[in-house]
Amino acid sequence: MIDIIKSKMKLIITIIIIGLFIWFLIISPMITFHRNEKLMEKAARRYFDLYSNELPTGERVKTVKLTTLYQKSFMERDVFIPYTKKTCSISNSWVKVKRVNGEYKYYTYLECGVLNSMVDHKGPVIRLNGSEKVEVDLNGQFTDPGVKSVVDNADGRMNVKDVTVKGKVNTSKIGTYEIEYVALDSMNNRTSVVRTVSVVQKLASTVKRSTGKLDYYVGSDPNNYIYFSNMLFRIIGVNGNEVRIVANNDIANVNYNAIDEWFKYYESNLTDGAKRLMVEAKYCNMDVTDKTLDTTQCNNYSTKKKFGLISIDDINKSIASSEEESYLEKDTITWLANSKDINSAYASRFYFYGTKAKYMAFGKEHNLGVRPVITIKGDSLILSGTGTENNPYRLKDYIKPKKNVLLNTRPVGEYVNYGGILWRIAKVEVDGTTRVISEQSLFDEDNLVEVDYSDTLRGNLTYDPTQKGNIGYIINNRSSEFFDTKFFVNHEIEVPIYREEPNYKKEIKTKKYTTKISSPNMYEMFGASTDSDLISSYWFVNSTISNVENPGMSEIGAIMYGPDSTYKKYGIRPVAYFAKDVIINNGKGTKNKPFKVEK
Repeated sequence: MIDIIKSKMKLIITIIIIGLFIWFLIISPMITFHRNEKLMEKAARRYFDLYSNELPTGERVKTVKLTTLYQKSFMERDVFIPYTKKTCSISNSWVKVKRVNGEYKYYTYLECGVLNSMVDHKGPVIRLNGSEKVEVDLNGQFTDPGVKSVVDNADGRMNVKDVTVKGKVNTSKIGTYEIEYVALDSMNNRTSVVRTVSVVQKLASTVKRSTGKLDYYVGSDPNNYIYFSNMLFRIIGVNGNEVRIVANNDIANVNYNAIDEWFKYYESNLTDGAKRLMVEAKYCNMDVTDKTLDTTQCNNYSTKKKFGLISIDDINKSIASSEEESYLEKDTITWLANSKDINSAYASRFYFYGTKAKYMAFGKEHNLGVRPVITIKGDSLILSGTGTENNPYRLKDYIKPKKNVLLNTRPVGEYVNYGGILWRIAKVEVDGTTRVISEQSLFDEDNLVEVDYSDTLRGNLTYDPTQKGNIGYIINNRSSEFFDTKFFVNHEIEVPIYREEPNYKKEIKTKKYTTKISSPNMYEMFGASTDSDLISSYWFVNSTISNVENPGMSEIGAIMYGPDSTYKKYGIRPVAYFAKDVIINNGKGTKNKPFKVEK
């Protein structure tokens, strides 16, 4: 009997506890919430009694927000979320008044945490035709796809013609534009949907507009410059929706039979953004004879690959009938894609020394300039630029530099102005130092600084900065006469030594030295000569044991080797290493706006 009584008591207590929970968690908050709804409606009625001129006419709806009722002191007290000191939402709570059958009817919506009024407070659902994000090419046409449907939870399907459209798109100007679609239901609940229209400049369509039916550029100087992976390129033309570009200058000097291997090294120096824009393509590898150098067609192509070379037909097609030269021709000696036979291939130069020939065959073991050809996605967006040399097109492969960041965080190819000389980043070393190569040979006023081995040295001469009278020693010790070196540090360099003519990755041994200023390696990034008069001639660090003297770049853009050459003196083109704590304090890293640095 006692157990039965205890069980009933437990049941009664449980019911009481549940009831208290229901009261405190549901009933009491709802009573308070509805009381606040009535309080808010009374305040709104008093508001419209005083401001009767704001009452709606016809089928219009007028709204007064809780914010206004507070500000104008129509609320008797603040309304709070039950059991808290937080006020109900003053921006999302409102009272609307509407004329129904000749009388004004009030609709109150109060939002208090999880509690909100059971009144229509949601605007219509707007569905658009097409995507909410649209891309339109520069100078293209944009036609607004419009609204597909408008459906309200209370009013049902609405007329799409009642949607208000705001905003315009200027397709002649790159930018992002917004078109806003606004719909109101019978309770004046508002919904807004925005379509974003991006006016963009796509690379392929830009090239097609510039080249017309030809799909490739002609003439001596068309505006077809593009900055890609911090290097200046020229646009050759478009093939379908892919665009071919070629480096504006030689990047390095490479023997023809090792170019494909060298391209792997070149690729490793491109930015990740540039690699994402590249595609594999077929490149001309047609054999040509001296009798067919005027060809404008290619009849043989490689399998798809990442890099190629300019071909003779590319150059011939690009020469305008009224001109003698093409923008693809340079004053340096540059390998072309065309072989003459198994042992030789053609190179280009606007005028070879002593002849007016445009093309000349060289043995494939020779080291001549390489200008990589790359194919990139035609739908790549041009973010800035007009295609001129001073304002080339820029794509989404460039990360803008920040002020006061370490120089060693920047990619290969960017420029630094230091010590009165323009330098270019050639490599960021594992130890945090930054290898840079000068954009000029050293000049003493207007005279090129030329140096030679001391006459006291005899025998096989390799580059050695520890040997007095050696070119390496002279370059390291004389350079400080012409520019400030305090931001540079001593660094280990590697001298490749070859049996005869240097061949890429075919050295018989290497020697390591520690030095502050040295010469370029002919195979490294930006180690080649350019059209600039500032890069006249210079020694290389590469050495041979059979030619007595190591090679140098002559002022005619040809690499010369020891006793076989009439050239005994070459200039100095410094290579150095910035300390790892050097920071950028100004500039954009471009040739026109190079970085300025400090420690």
